[in-house]
Amino acid sequence: MNRKILLILSNRWNRSQKFRFVELAADNKGNVLKERPLRGQPRKAAYDEVWENDEGKSSWAACNRFRRKYPHPLEKKARK
Repeated sequence: MNRKILLILSNRWNRSQKFRFVELAADNKGNVLKERPLRGQPRKAAYDEVWENDEGKSSWAACNRFRRKYPHPLEKKARK
């Protein structure tokens, strides 16, 4: 089963820098199957996980760590 993950790349030292949004498709073992940069912030909650990096990096491959944003407005609600 695949998961949709939203990565938010921001800069905590320069708040005027725009956020970058990247959508990843990953399997349950954590292998990244597909990467897609988004043009802007998503409008609806369609992601299984939301992670953020605030080091000011331009791509997710250059980042050293991510923080899980839980609960996040763009994260799908858990099914009961």
